[in-house]
Amino acid sequence: MFRNGLEPWHLLIVAIVFIVLFGSKKLPDTARALGKSMRILKSETKAMKADEAEAEERRDPAAS
Repeated sequence: MFRNGLEPWHLLIVAIVFIVLFGSKKLPDTARALGKSMRILKSETKAMKADEAEAEERRDPAAS
């Protein structure tokens, strides 16, 4: 039933539905907000990993 997954015309239909639902004025603002949120998430994830590595180094300095 789903052997080919999403084909290009499926994505076209989804894009048309988004344009109809949200309007062409809101889409750039929504995309901009989503991009900003993704950048914040990425930077916070990177900071958490750095904090975790620093804490691990403080716990066991002989392992380095």
